[in-house]
Amino acid sequence: MARLYFFVDGLNLWHALDHLDQGKDHDRYHKYKWVNLVKLANCYVVNKGDTIVGVEYFTTLVTWDSTKLARHKIFIRAQENEGVRITYGGFKRKSVRCRLCNKTFPTMEEKQTDVNIALRLYQLAAQDFYDKAIIISGDTDLLSAVKFVRGDFPGKQIGVVIPIGRGSEDFKSQADFHYKMKEMHLQRSRFPDIIILKDKSTLVCPSNWK
Repeated sequence: MARLYFFVDGLNLWHALDHLDQGKDHDRYHKYKWVNLVKLANCYVVNKGDTIVGVEYFTTLVTWDSTKLARHKIFIRAQENEGVRITYGGFKRKSVRCRLCNKTFPTMEEKQTDVNIALRLYQLAAQDFYDKAIIISGDTDLLSAVKFVRGDFPGKQIGVVIPIGRGSEDFKSQADFHYKMKEMHLQRSRFPDIIILKDKSTLVCPSNWK
């Protein structure tokens, strides 16, 4: 019997689904953006007696785009209703140079999510809150944190779920165990189009994700 804690890299999962939607099956994966993270985590509980003690969603709000922000807030409310803990990062403005025209353009770069995941991974290990940490991400920037935790807490195991359509051999080789996210996992985990919250109010799936 082991206590499992899931760390969900929100943007990494989001970009994986968004990338698939830009391929030959355009729009096929839109509906899976309305995913219940608790149900998704349960897809990777493979040992009888193991128990999920927490699911934490690490994300950053796109505050400059009101339409995307509204959808994201609906998604977050749906997760909170399931007991998911939300941890926010931020964006930093930076300039990028176009390789074609050589002009410089302002853009926003997501910051803090990797650091937030790393800190929580270590903090909860130090508090003996979990036996197995499972990171849903393919971001190899998290490998340093994984190595630190395994070095200081050798009794803890750290696994990884690689988001659908992504590959991360370096992450898989450093983890104690790994799973590949498949479409059937997303199918099992999608919220219904209308959710009745615990306070009896309702949330409706954004039309873009149907």
